[in-house]
Amino acid sequence: MCGLAGFLTQSWVDDDAVAKLLVTMGEHIRNRGPDSADTWQDSVTGIGLSHRRLAVVDLSPAGAQPMHSASGQYVIAYNGEIYNHLDIRAELSAENQAPLWRGHSDTETLLAAFEAWGIATTLKKTIGMFAIALWDKKANTLTLARDRLGEKPLYYGWQGEGKTRAFLFGSELKALQAHPCFTPTISRGALALYMRHNYVPAPHSIYENIFKLLPGHTLTISLDKPEPKLSCYWSASDISIAGVAKPFLGSDTEAVIKLDSLLTNAVGQQMMADVPLGAFLSGGVDSSTIVALMQAQSNRPVQTFTIGFNEASYNEATYAKAVAKHLGTQHTELYVSPKQALDVIPELPEMYCEPFADSSQIPTFLVAQLAKQHVTVSLSGDAGDELFCGYNRYVLTSNLWQKLSLLPVPARAGLAKIISSVSPEAWNKVGKIMPFNLPVVGNLALMGDKLHKGASVLASRNQADLYKSLVSMWQDPSAVVIVNDAAAVVEPKTFLAGNEPALIGLSDTEQMMVLDMLTYLPDDILTKVDRAAMSVSLETRVPFLDHRVVEFAWQLPMKYKLNDGQSKWALRQVLYKYVPKALIERPKMGFGIPLDYWLRGPLKDWAETLLSEERLLKEGYFYPAPIRKKWREHLSGKHNWAQQLWGVLMFQSWLENSNN
Repeated sequence: MCGLAGFLTQSWVDDDAVAKLLVTMGEHIRNRGPDSADTWQDSVTGIGLSHRRLAVVDLSPAGAQPMHSASGQYVIAYNGEIYNHLDIRAELSAENQAPLWRGHSDTETLLAAFEAWGIATTLKKTIGMFAIALWDKKANTLTLARDRLGEKPLYYGWQGEGKTRAFLFGSELKALQAHPCFTPTISRGALALYMRHNYVPAPHSIYENIFKLLPGHTLTISLDKPEPKLSCYWSASDISIAGVAKPFLGSDTEAVIKLDSLLTNAVGQQMMADVPLGAFLSGGVDSSTIVALMQAQSNRPVQTFTIGFNEASYNEATYAKAVAKHLGTQHTELYVSPKQALDVIPELPEMYCEPFADSSQIPTFLVAQLAKQHVTVSLSGDAGDELFCGYNRYVLTSNLWQKLSLLPVPARAGLAKIISSVSPEAWNKVGKIMPFNLPVVGNLALMGDKLHKGASVLASRNQADLYKSLVSMWQDPSAVVIVNDAAAVVEPKTFLAGNEPALIGLSDTEQMMVLDMLTYLPDDILTKVDRAAMSVSLETRVPFLDHRVVEFAWQLPMKYKLNDGQSKWALRQVLYKYVPKALIERPKMGFGIPLDYWLRGPLKDWAETLLSEERLLKEGYFYPAPIRKKWREHLSGKHNWAQQLWGVLMFQSWLENSNN
């Protein structure tokens, strides 16, 4: 894994100054590539590339970047892994288009394929994750490209004025901020989106005029044509529609066999590395499946990593240990004290280059830190929920919404009022003494928070409103974010509002799954893992996001995903070939922390400082009243507003770090 940065500009001070600037931009993302660094620049055309390398495949200098193609036409700075690059080499050789190979890196393979087939065809042939900056010396054109599902980040945008204007790009905002043209103007619209989601959804970033390249897209730009030209080479929404329209027609057994084969191949390809490799293991369906398929293809025990908490409601380490023992992995676990977890919080603003508030970022960092002590690459089970209907909101929609939607909106609003009249703490007490489980609620000891969230969406007019309510932290960001320009749009367009994909032929549940693939997966889950792992220079890989697996998952009818109230049916059948059912079957747990208790306890003073009315007024980004109200209610135990408050706290902490 690596980090890249660069710029395109008409203003070229002198070669030495540009070289130093490129080095500085790279230094700001050193954690993404601590093994080596280099730059390349061309003063005539105004292009500069900076690269930081985490050597994983071909550790020799032959794998170093920026790298030139054999003919010299292309120069690349690239972050990622192309898992089928040896197959691409074989295809090039069969067509007599292979160069005289200098090494065995996938970077060299990409360059050869670009020369032979062009950019668009090459990207469609790849199986992998990547963010690419490619300069074409013949056309004087820069192309940026991002992998299909958004595993690797890529920011870009014009900054500055007049002749000093520069087009900046890089793996993280920190690299762009090192350029003298960068202007750190916070976008109020992006801030409103952040308050809704606890992350800033692509293509937006927290800064004005800086964007994230959407997954599955390329961008081309030149000084002659400075307006970025965006093109989509792979679309999650199109794939889902096509899959549902032409479903898999085989038997149940054939479906499981094919899924097993595709996942086995994906996992096998992603075990390619010239450095130590392991996997995160929570003991749930997704990570256990990945580890099982790894161990089945390994002649030595796979290294697996788990962190645990002494709070039983948040601890999955015992389940992971049982799965590891059954599979025979070399298992490492670390039980984290509250102090160890809390000590991570001051590091988060630097780790996440824009505001980010999924509180599972803390345990994600801790397990990445643990793994890095033993390996350089770790596979994860992320994306199983999105592909195989694993989230509780999918079960809620499938099982309850169709029935609830038959009730008049006033009746549902009345029911919501009744549920909300009982505090979450009181519901939790009821849950602890209930002798049975509720599939939608999951952990009954924490049922109060989920019931209150469920109550907030009962009055939804339709499925689209329902989904938006379920994924919104603050239901009305305009009541919280101060917008100085009264005519400004509070929330820019997203896939949930204003830019909705036309998901023709998909059920309500399937539409939710697609929207999660377009938004929550890349902008929350994958961002969380990438930044946490890269902060300790650990490469992570996600086998479920092999696009062949994704495409087949969408061809599977819903009965293979949600069957009699059980999620991930087909995936579970694959797993049960390797791990006994008894080790897996239990209510779904999130990868969380006891944030609500911490905010009332050890984090109370820290939070009070960041949420003080005086401070909020002085900074001028938030109206203090609604935030202070939620803070008081949270401290009293009347409500659990931990996730909403965490969003504010992470912005405040990020802002403080940015101003220092």
